[in-house]
Amino acid sequence: MKQIRARRVGAVTAALVLGLVAAPPAWAANPAGVASVGSAAFTKAGTQVSVAPLAPCAVDGTTSATSEPAVRTGVRFGAGTSTCTRAVVDEASGTTTTTSEAEGADFELSALVSLGGPRLRVGKWKVTCTGTESGTSAAWSIGGLRGFPGLPEQIPANHVHEVKKGDGTVLATATFGETTLPEPNDGGIAMNLLHIRFTPASTVSGEVVLGATACSPTP
Repeated sequence: MKQIRARRVGAVTAALVLGLVAAPPAWAANPAGVASVGSAAFTKAGTQVSVAPLAPCAVDGTTSATSEPAVRTGVRFGAGTSTCTRAVVDEASGTTTTTSEAEGADFELSALVSLGGPRLRVGKWKVTCTGTESGTSAAWSIGGLRGFPGLPEQIPANHVHEVKKGDGTVLATATFGETTLPEPNDGGIAMNLLHIRFTPASTVSGEVVLGATACSPTP
């Protein structure tokens, strides 16, 4: 079951989407809990642009990280942080919960401007994945959006927005709250806050991810 809430604050859209998976506490394909600020890998006019996952954290590894602004030709990630923690709920039974989240600000994609497309901006964002013994949930919030005309008042998970140039040509798709469940569903969940994929019509190939997390039920 997914519960969706959204609100508009002045000229800034702020959306929060919660996803809850009720499933047995089996080990999922996802890790126990991971998160990162984002990444990019695309090619434009023969130039490869690459940004490795920024500020990655893991419940079973580095539990917190920060990243300074990362600027490449056509894309900018503002400063961000991530934390991946495990908390004991019941010491007697060994019950735990995990929380894996990343947040940041001042993201900008300018790679499409020279092709007649918009400059895409995100002012502030956060994505979280929580694991318990009964299942997992993922949540996201986003604000300060620019260059995304026509978004619905309530942005549902997995909403796909077409990024177009003036004549209507679709240069990229932008998926908000991109949620992936394992098949078969064993309780894990993964979410990309914003996933931008370039189309062949743009002559750019590749993708950009802003805010990524995944987690599994706890044992």
